Amino acid sequence: MKVLVLVDGEHYPPVTRWGIEVARARGHEVVAALFLGGSEKVEPGAIPDLGLPTLVAGDDPRRALGAAIDDLRPQGVLDLSDEPVVGYRERMEFAAVALARGVSYLGADFTLDPPIEGPPLPVPTLAVIGAGKRSGKTAIGGEVARVADRGGLRPIVVAMGRGGPAQPQVAEAGSVSLERLLELVHRGEHAASDYLEDAVTTGVTTIGARRAGGGLAGAPFVSNLRPAAELAVERGAGIVVLEGSGSALPPVPWDAGVLVVPVTTPPEYLGGYLGPLRLLLSDLVVLTMAASPDAGLENIPALRSHVQRFRDDARLIVTDFVPHPLADVRGRDAFFATTASGAAAARQVAQLEASAGCRVVGWSARLADRAGLAEDMDGAERFEVLLTELKAAAVDVACERALARGAEVVFVDNRAVLVEGEADLPTLLRETIDLAVERAGDRV
Repeated sequence: MKVLVLVDGEHYPPVTRWGIEVARARGHEVVAALFLGGSEKVEPGAIPDLGLPTLVAGDDPRRALGAAIDDLRPQGVLDLSDEPVVGYRERMEFAAVALARGVSYLGADFTLDPPIEGPPLPVPTLAVIGAGKRSGKTAIGGEVARVADRGGLRPIVVAMGRGGPAQPQVAEAGSVSLERLLELVHRGEHAASDYLEDAVTTGVTTIGARRAGGGLAGAPFVSNLRPAAELAVERGAGIVVLEGSGSALPPVPWDAGVLVVPVTTPPEYLGGYLGPLRLLLSDLVVLTMAASPDAGLENIPALRSHVQRFRDDARLIVTDFVPHPLADVRGRDAFFATTASGAAAARQVAQLEASAGCRVVGWSARLADRAGLAEDMDGAERFEVLLTELKAAAVDVACERALARGAEVVFVDNRAVLVEGEADLPTLLRETIDLAVERAGDRV
């Protein structure tokens, strides 16, 4: 492997040269070294003589590493440094810089490979990724699709999930009905996979994919997302919208990225570990759920600071989600099912009654708990319509029980509304879509 080595002044230069010789004996082609500092065994201001070109990191080692990778085009970064010059936090930041550029990061007892591999798609590609599960990726991805569709870009959403299909499945625009979802349940398939929710809430064509496992850098252990994305191209997509799964990243390159982060996210999840990798791969950061009763509003300054530290050119917006029924339910008695927490669900109930004009006579925040959801619905008073997010047990438990009671089913989308930011979400998404189109044109 062609590598750039990271070195420090806490090692005597002859010892560092020995390490480089061993790296070569193990098959690495060492093209240059990046000196990260440390003067215990190197004269202050001196550059160690290592027998190969040696760059100096200076005051901004992350930026220096990125520049060295861009200039030298190594396949890997081999870290021969150590404490106290490079600690745990700095090492993970270096890893993020390398992995974001498609370069492996390796050292004495670790190897981290880039989570994104293979060639880019031949059309503009935008990814919606998250800091974890239940972050609002599907809701934001749906808004991306609607904005792109209004712009005449023929978007196709490719969603990767832990309950996705064994082979990429196409949901044509307008083809996903309650009857089709129930058929999937009766065949033993997952009827609330993200691609189906996207199809219902956006009205555009979507394709489902699956993944198993997730690595430290966000790579799935296995996924069929690439053939699903290639299928989207074959079907004439003008832009492909890739949706991650939990904190797992789509393993296909993209031209522009949107990172979705709940305000409840511990700041170290974004600024530490390999959170910086997700920032480096994103052009827009959407903080979500800011008005929820569970919101960690005290986290916002720290989250904003991490964004500015790693991607000072990225846009940032603070949003909340409001429930939006996909049919008119004014004047009707409703039961509402959601994956939100109890306190947030109570707030959603009030929003539904105010904006949709229905009477919510019962609700459950246990949509992701099949037994709990069944208990809540079986104990509810009579209702005319079930309002439910298309997630978790929505179809196999909630819809089945509602229909058995003679109620109708109306799905609910979560729409993002502005809480804080210099522009509204559709405007920022339009700019990010334009960026993806521009970058795709530059690589043709």
